[in-house]
Amino acid sequence: MNSNISRRQFLQTSGAFAIGGMATPSLLARTALDQSLIEELDIRALFRANRDDALALTERVLQKCVLERILAPQPPLKHDWVQPGGPYYVGQWIWDTMFVVDLLSILPGKEQLIRDIFQNYWDFQDRWNEIVPDYAHDMVTVAIKTFPQELRQFSQIPILAWGVERVFQRNGDTQLLEQCLPRLEKFHNWFWRERDITDIGLLTVGSYSGEIQHARWETFDYECNMDDLELLKHPTREGELIEEGAWYGDMWVTGNTSYLILGEKSLVRLAEAMGDEEMAARRKPFIDKAVQAMRDYMWDEEAGTFLSVKRDTMERIPVATISSWVPLTAGVPTQDMADRMAEVLATDSWQTPLPIPTVDSKDPRWRPNGFWRGDVWPPTNYQITSGLAAYGHTELAADIADKTVANAIENGIYEHYNSETGGGLGIEDYCMSSTLVALMLDGLTEKYQLELTDKERAIHA
Repeated sequence: MNSNISRRQFLQTSGAFAIGGMATPSLLARTALDQSLIEELDIRALFRANRDDALALTERVLQKCVLERILAPQPPLKHDWVQPGGPYYVGQWIWDTMFVVDLLSILPGKEQLIRDIFQNYWDFQDRWNEIVPDYAHDMVTVAIKTFPQELRQFSQIPILAWGVERVFQRNGDTQLLEQCLPRLEKFHNWFWRERDITDIGLLTVGSYSGEIQHARWETFDYECNMDDLELLKHPTREGELIEEGAWYGDMWVTGNTSYLILGEKSLVRLAEAMGDEEMAARRKPFIDKAVQAMRDYMWDEEAGTFLSVKRDTMERIPVATISSWVPLTAGVPTQDMADRMAEVLATDSWQTPLPIPTVDSKDPRWRPNGFWRGDVWPPTNYQITSGLAAYGHTELAADIADKTVANAIENGIYEHYNSETGGGLGIEDYCMSSTLVALMLDGLTEKYQLELTDKERAIHA
């Protein structure tokens, strides 16, 4: 590979992913396995619940947000894949898919299907590495889009390792770990190399396309803290790579930094489970460095949360968004910090009729139906309440979790929700809303109780 490839060549060559005149199979082309599951699986036999409405919600989530999201191979995806839902989302995303495989791993006999879903990411790594310079090696794109859609030249919230750990916790598939651990480590190394560009332990966002909105799509899309984002050239690369573009954000972001810490912790535990102490030892310094950097530079005592910061001045950006609370999920705060965060989360800035809004409701840009600018998403509520509970704030976590589930029972399963009215927004039965079941199954709710029964009872002869 030519490591001196210019930006122009880089973009031209990348287009090779999206050409070839391949026909696009129907999105209704599901796997035979998936069809039989939908017909034969007695979902209610998998679970016990204290309320029929909780069980009914669980049944719909498994059918509509998990099983019906599995599609047959479609170029360039060589294996069964996860389509999030709706006409726009035609490809396999990073963030969205992990919540599907989490619940899919509950079902008996789905080990190979889940391995195939993950193999799509590693196949992409191989294709990507063939056409890009060394510094860009081992990225996984935000979404492996079906042909003839354009290749996306940026990544997404790095929770692949977290997803693998969730599956392993549920089904104990060591073959999945053998398949994924080396690839995950390479993906994490790409993130640190290409997003921690001054080696401080904090991540920015970016895109090899040079499009600012593409960089924003690497995290929570339209967050208010990124309104002033600019893309700059890499601050240290010189000489042969001077034809690089302005691909790197001018701010460090709380969300993706937290998620990579979360992923690194998963990678350490998985490596230890496989007896790979060398890998575990390699990953731990990344965690320690990033946690300390977040505490040193992003923590704001007055705001009572973590704030994104400008890259060159380390000035904190004075708006709290949904990503300000993700450090709870990753175990970043000290206990005192977490207590202060819970105190702020309990205020009316965040306790909208349906919490947790994606920006402080006192911010002038807040809108109850704003896309990542005041709305509410089940996956963020799930992960943030998980963090609250881990720090001992179980009552606040349960209140948020119960309201999230109750609202879905009343208003239906949607991609996101209006934080004032609770009305559904976006796509119905969107895959990430499978986290409505995870809220109950992980014991985060109090009013709605759900647990697994014997897996083998779920399949009828």
